[in-house]
Amino acid sequence: MNVVRYQPWGLLNQLHNEVDRLFTPPPRHRLDETETGNAASDWTPAVDIKEEAERFVITADIPGVDPKDVELHMENGILTIKGERPAETQSEREDYKRIERVRGNFYRRFSLPDTANAEAISARSQHGVLEIVIPKHQKVQPRRIQVES
Repeated sequence: MNVVRYQPWGLLNQLHNEVDRLFTPPPRHRLDETETGNAASDWTPAVDIKEEAERFVITADIPGVDPKDVELHMENGILTIKGERPAETQSEREDYKRIERVRGNFYRRFSLPDTANAEAISARSQHGVLEIVIPKHQKVQPRRIQVES
């Protein structure tokens, strides 16, 4: 038998949190200059980073961003992704407006390990998902060296 703590205000607190969530504007992620190297970001795309045997794969959600508006740079072991989601005209209806999708510039930086082959990075965008493939360098196989006498 499980012991359940009685919380007389639990349901009221939950309702309060839900109402707050409804009327709180979405967060606008703004990176400071020390984090970005003098570049600001209005929003931060969500990313997944996966390591496979032969490569790293970074998948970023950038819906509504034209692939030609995305810039990828690789310099000194740092991969930089930046671009912009353009603002659309908003229509107002019955004195209310709700905007949840953030517009503007985005900027992400990733430090790559020494095993990443920066010369062979490829990227493609399909249905608002950017996939960046970073192959690994071929490992040098250890070999036994015979010592002669």
